[in-house]
Amino acid sequence: MRNIITRSISGLVYAIIFISAILFSAQSYIGLIAIFSAICVFEFSRILAIKNVIPYLILAFSIYISTIEIPFYFNIFLISFSLIGVIGLLYYLISTKPIKTNTTLKKLVLHSIYLILPFYFLIKLPFIANEYHPNIIIYIILLIWTNDSFAFLVGKNFGKHKLFESVSPKKTIEGFIGGLLFAVLLAFLIGTYTNQFLVLNWIIIAIIVAVFGSLGDLVESKFKRQANVKDSGTIMPGHGGLLDRLDSLFFLAPFVYLYIHYIM
Repeated sequence: MRNIITRSISGLVYAIIFISAILFSAQSYIGLIAIFSAICVFEFSRILAIKNVIPYLILAFSIYISTIEIPFYFNIFLISFSLIGVIGLLYYLISTKPIKTNTTLKKLVLHSIYLILPFYFLIKLPFIANEYHPNIIIYIILLIWTNDSFAFLVGKNFGKHKLFESVSPKKTIEGFIGGLLFAVLLAFLIGTYTNQFLVLNWIIIAIIVAVFGSLGDLVESKFKRQANVKDSGTIMPGHGGLLDRLDSLFFLAPFVYLYIHYIM
């Protein structure tokens, strides 16, 4: 009972801070994501057992360029590099091979493709034609929470077939499908009752969120399993680390950014 209360209070404080920063201004959103990403880099460095200032320098540079105009071709390069890196991580997840972290260079590359570039796209995601649209991030977060909540509820009550048992024994195929369906339902409502994007666009975004958000959670679980740790940190009582709470959001960010800014 005490743990449930602790988790609830901690989660509520996190949600209030996050949503308030998103709605207050573009600057507060960027500032909070910068703080969150630095904490996640710290937690990920502990998981990879690396003590190096270079990830923080790369992060600082990526946050800076996320706030300025950069050449079109350079942004395309960053998207390509990020997507190739993420797909590489998914290969290690699906193949059940251990992710290679045996050199400092490999650890720095993992920081870049797993954390830093996704956070770069997360910062740029709500900016369309240089105009800040906080509702985009709010709706995406609601889709993530809906997917996660119903994946848990459906999986707990109806789950029989494991999704990736070697990485996360509790996740089931039924839970994944349940989360996806309810996320799509919410996307339909968002598209119907708001004028942000068309209904079809929100449904596609919901599918991206459900698929890559779930995969992001599994990839983080694989990193923790390899490092033999339960949580990425202790900053959120009852929940673990900030990386544990944001793994879905930043992992899916490059894919949602690509869809909204280049495909839609």
